[in-house]
Amino acid sequence: MAPLASPAAAQRGTTTIPAKVVAKIAAEAAYETGNVGSNAGGVLGIGARRNFSSRPEAQCELYGQVAVLHLNLGLVFPTPLADTIEAVRAHVRSRVEYLTGLSVGKINIEISWLNPAGPGRKNLK
Repeated sequence: MAPLASPAAAQRGTTTIPAKVVAKIAAEAAYETGNVGSNAGGVLGIGARRNFSSRPEAQCELYGQVAVLHLNLGLVFPTPLADTIEAVRAHVRSRVEYLTGLSVGKINIEISWLNPAGPGRKNLK
């Protein structure tokens, strides 16, 4: 037999976290990992520039208590992409689950651009 909830717990009600809020938490968590940026500025993608001082784009779909996240970001290059993406995934999952109480089922990450960390390419002579 399952334990009964206390009357006080039943009277508190429920807390609902909208998908947009979960997406913002995920974007901030990805940004916290460092070397992650977003496209900024422009209209309809025209004139957009690479920006490491703003959060990446994030979307969230909620299925009950399970969140499915989609991140679109840019990275500093060269960097070990697989290791970096796994670190982003682990950090985002941890922060979203801790801050929202939701379970993160899946995190899709699209790397839309890479930004060379060093000086630009040299011309061949």
